[in-house]
Amino acid sequence: MTAWLRLEQTAGVGAETARRLLVAFGLPENIFSSSFSALHKVVPERIAYALLAAPSDAVRALTARTLEWLQQPGNQLFTLADSVYPQALLDISDPPLMLYVKGRAELLTRRAMAVVGSRNATAQGIANADRFAEILSQRGLTIISGMALGVDAAAHQGALRGAAGSPDGGSTVAVIGTGADIVYPARNRGLAHQIAEAGCIVSEYPLGMPGIAANFPRRNRIISGLARGVLVVEAAAQSGSLITARMAAEQGRDVFAIPGSIHSPLSKGCHQLIKQGAKLVESAQDILEELGPLHGAAAVQASIPATQVAAAVGSANQGLQGLLAVLGYDPVSFDVLAERSGNDAASLNGQLLELELAGLIEVLPGGIYRRIG
Repeated sequence: MTAWLRLEQTAGVGAETARRLLVAFGLPENIFSSSFSALHKVVPERIAYALLAAPSDAVRALTARTLEWLQQPGNQLFTLADSVYPQALLDISDPPLMLYVKGRAELLTRRAMAVVGSRNATAQGIANADRFAEILSQRGLTIISGMALGVDAAAHQGALRGAAGSPDGGSTVAVIGTGADIVYPARNRGLAHQIAEAGCIVSEYPLGMPGIAANFPRRNRIISGLARGVLVVEAAAQSGSLITARMAAEQGRDVFAIPGSIHSPLSKGCHQLIKQGAKLVESAQDILEELGPLHGAAAVQASIPATQVAAAVGSANQGLQGLLAVLGYDPVSFDVLAERSGNDAASLNGQLLELELAGLIEVLPGGIYRRIG
């Protein structure tokens, strides 16, 4: 293990160079015991010298820190040479040299679906991510995501709930862009603890690695690589979720997308994917049918059904239900709603507030209203 850590930390040795060295020499121990001339046949002179140099104090400190981390319950470190390294990642073009694993490592070898989307998701996007993940987890799929705010966090939460409610539940795996000893963003600290206990946290980065922007797009290949397919819930036209979807397609994984309003910026990315061949899905059952038979409970619709909307309205008068019908599913302004409904401003304000408190509509920036469910 020490030699693997040393190889990872050698100046100039990236993932591609490390794999080239491993192909030529086998295990890292053989690399460090080789002659300069042998090394120079595989790597440039400066890297050959770096490999022959004694480990720096920083490398020794990181090694000691890692060995101490591995003593904690649930912490493991997998290398490319380990039999427990996930086969799904060995099949991609750029597998991580090492995987820092915290939690239930067996989840990395189970059938999985990645669920990704916007960090600034709408209330409907959050609800969809949560519900789809819950049902897919109930049916035995492990849900993979990146533990970011928004869609990622909702997917992890739904998956944990689905696993807890089913004997065949799949739980969740968080692939992070920091060291496995760091929670980023800090607001997800509680969620991270839940995942470490009931699911699994995975990182290819060494302990102590902070949340550097460049790390997150790169970790997306692991999210898609571990999964049978990727579901994009909400994504803007330039969203990082589209990177994950592209990587999934390149890896031969299925890509699914939930459509939305043509007026919503967060639907643009999903619509773009659908135009490019992603499978349009309206319920978790659409995904389950595409993936084939799974064990677990009977199929359940992932969208929020009309009966749930009616129950949420409860004993509300016909005016509220009528306003929901007038609102439709596209975002609309207060003035347009007033014109459609024929209500005066005071009455309409009151009805909108009731619907918002009931969780049936959300208010978007600019005073725009949108129905949820």
